[in-house]
Amino acid sequence: MKCIVLKIGSNIIASPISESGLDMERIYSIARDVSDVMNHGYSFVIVSSGAVAAGKKKLGIKKNEMDIKLKQAAAAAGQSSLVNAYEMSFREYNKRVAQILLTADDISERKRYINARNTMMTLLEMGVVPIVNENDTVAFEEIKFGDNDNLAAIVSGLIDADMLVILSDVEGLYTCDPKKDSSAELIKEVEHIDKNIESMAGSSLSTYGTGGMYSKLLSAKKANMYGIGVVIMSGRVSGLLKRRIIYKEEVGTYFKPKGTKLSLRKRWLTHGLRDRGSIYIDRGAVEAIVKKKKSLLPSGIVGVSGDFGVGDLVSCVTEDGLVVAKGLTNYSSSDIDKIKGCKSSDIEEILGFKYADEVIHRDNLVVL
Repeated sequence: MKCIVLKIGSNIIASPISESGLDMERIYSIARDVSDVMNHGYSFVIVSSGAVAAGKKKLGIKKNEMDIKLKQAAAAAGQSSLVNAYEMSFREYNKRVAQILLTADDISERKRYINARNTMMTLLEMGVVPIVNENDTVAFEEIKFGDNDNLAAIVSGLIDADMLVILSDVEGLYTCDPKKDSSAELIKEVEHIDKNIESMAGSSLSTYGTGGMYSKLLSAKKANMYGIGVVIMSGRVSGLLKRRIIYKEEVGTYFKPKGTKLSLRKRWLTHGLRDRGSIYIDRGAVEAIVKKKKSLLPSGIVGVSGDFGVGDLVSCVTEDGLVVAKGLTNYSSSDIDKIKGCKSSDIEEILGFKYADEVIHRDNLVVL
């Protein structure tokens, strides 16, 4: 069964004029569209914002600017309202939902990462629609996912989704901001997200949430690297989901994935763990690990930054400052500083011990 991850932002389902803070008509419409596609043999995971907007209404919070404590209180109060809204709407179409709240720690720890995957896969096998959100009540700024666009990309990699669909308040990616420039044209397909494509997103931000078009592009870039195709399309027009997925119409903007899917372990390595530092490499090392898919040897290392230990995730950075890969290091930052530029055969003589010939083995290395 093919699986779709559907990301729904606050701008789509939040309503400042409704009693609940949620646009129930829109939520029912989304439930109908998702159910229609499910009836054609697809399964869905929904990553949904909206808890803070619902919580603000429930708690009578008027101000837009909230400190972290107030925002967490609003999230706690609003999460039950959000899930209840989905439960009521999907019940109309004989579908069941389940709530899953994640933190960045759940993704960074491999055992919890696998457990989260197993739970979602079990629910999907049972025909249940998992409703995923970040657990804002316990997360703090240093360990947050950032926004639900990022979380949606991580979830799509977690369950090896066939597609990530991000609902937006516009029809897709335009050549420039369609709200400001009438000459803006919708881009139907993007082969590769580069700086030119990123510049088209401008600095747009969501009214209710933390994301905008740029955030959605970063999410698409991440999912594409996993080998997952991404569609950004309007979340305010009923029936588009079925037209895109079932009838294969060119709705929204499609971002083509890389040819080969990353393994589950390499997906976790890439975005489940946090970087602990950087290893700077010369041109020869760049060619070896990027083009020839080789391991990183000490001879190609020119510098190191950060304080990290054996087994930590580090970035491999060119001398021009471009991050080209990430991987688990066999040596600490202090040891790498001593063996940089040396041959592997000299490691034991320099350090007095030798864990491996490679600083990062290719099996623990992901090219970006």
